[in-house]
Amino acid sequence: MAVVGAGQAGLALGYYLDRLGVSFRLLDSSDRVGASWSQRWDSLTLFTPRRYSSLPGLELPGDTWSYAGKDEVADYLKDYAHHFALPVQTGSRATRLSRVDGKFLLDLATGEQIGSRQVVIATGAFGKAFTPSLADSLDADITQLHAEKYRNPNMLPENVAVVGGGNSGFQIAHELAQAGKRVALSEGAQLPTLPQRLLGRDLFWWLTSTRLIHAPGDSRTGRRMRANEPIIGTPRRMLQDAGVKFCPRTVSAKGNRLLFADGEHVDVEAVIWATGYKHDDRWIEIPGALDAHGVLAQEDGATAIPGLYVLGRSWQRDRGSALLGYVHRDAERLARRVEA
Repeated sequence: MAVVGAGQAGLALGYYLDRLGVSFRLLDSSDRVGASWSQRWDSLTLFTPRRYSSLPGLELPGDTWSYAGKDEVADYLKDYAHHFALPVQTGSRATRLSRVDGKFLLDLATGEQIGSRQVVIATGAFGKAFTPSLADSLDADITQLHAEKYRNPNMLPENVAVVGGGNSGFQIAHELAQAGKRVALSEGAQLPTLPQRLLGRDLFWWLTSTRLIHAPGDSRTGRRMRANEPIIGTPRRMLQDAGVKFCPRTVSAKGNRLLFADGEHVDVEAVIWATGYKHDDRWIEIPGALDAHGVLAQEDGATAIPGLYVLGRSWQRDRGSALLGYVHRDAERLARRVEA
């Protein structure tokens, strides 16, 4: 079988497939395992402690309750693939998936075509970086970066706006302000914030011990959690103390100016778009596979197409489905389904 994606989801699945004796290949578009982590901003660390950040069979090295940096995670994933001798084929970007007479055909950018009776799409939780169209209305001399291209404050001028009030937006805005930049943070809604530690315990100890991390996304608890995704470990007060100016939703842009929902505006030299990601699965050319938005429709990893599966997407089953230390639950279940 073919697994598209050799990140944390694909590697976890590979671990279980190997133990079940299933023949498979892991195809990854990058030139090395873990590249998607190594390319994030320099200071990024996990908000899950190492205790809850390991794939099956091999622990992430280091102190159990410390937080790994992004390069450590990248190296760990590369070492994981090597440790278990998983059949990873790097530099193999899938460009088209079709189906002929019950057999899947995967076209790669290299020109290779792979035939398989079963395919798992394990391309990760994020999909493609999303930048709103209003970015096109800013002057050409305004520095614009999506959060995935941001590395450190040195690459930016003094007056910066961060658009997007999720975890990435909060962390980047705080880092920029600490580096002496003038920072405005535009957020569409004020998300709840949670401390990294509660009553002397890490937040993920509580989520795991109470099993809230495993509440199904379609349950009452899961629906409430999905609707109120919190900012973890970066309280609003900390940003305010660092000098970050909070602004409401950005509604338009013109020249060097961002305009907000309350009628106010800021003039900027640079914008970081922390506006998230969107899946675009239109490279999958199989009738009935995609929904109206061009996204692969699935339920608990299964699609409407027999033999085509999904793994590692946000809230695929529960809050842990896309997290490094929790994706193994979905991976093991899917591996057994595939083997059966």
